[in-house]
Amino acid sequence: MIRYDLRCENGDEFEAWFGSIADYDKQADAGLVECPHCGSKSVSKAPMAPAVVTGRSKDARKERAVAMAMAAKVREHIRDNFDYVGDKFADEARKMHSGEADERPIWGEATPEEAEALAEEGIPAAPLPADLSPAPPKKLN
Repeated sequence: MIRYDLRCENGDEFEAWFGSIADYDKQADAGLVECPHCGSKSVSKAPMAPAVVTGRSKDARKERAVAMAMAAKVREHIRDNFDYVGDKFADEARKMHSGEADERPIWGEATPEEAEALAEEGIPAAPLPADLSPAPPKKLN
């Protein structure tokens, strides 16, 4: 995971976590990175000082263990409280947004094109980093 300090065209600053540098680049290029304050999609990395750990100290291992425990709790919360809708995520989000279906917390898969279309339609959705995503339920049959 990598944390970036980000800034939108309106000067709002915020931070976001990504699975890798490539994940940030891919999401930014697809217009999926959005300012949580004003909704602007014109977002860039803000200057930041690197935090370099020069060894696998006991403190660094503890911090990693805490982060991994937090990620496990997020995965558990999503698994227990959100409906998995698989590759029908975009369709279900649209139905809820239009009032055709009751609103409920959902998670699933969407192509970058589907995610971009949802954003363009003003339908709130956000990519879930792989480290926070629970394993999809196993299909029966």
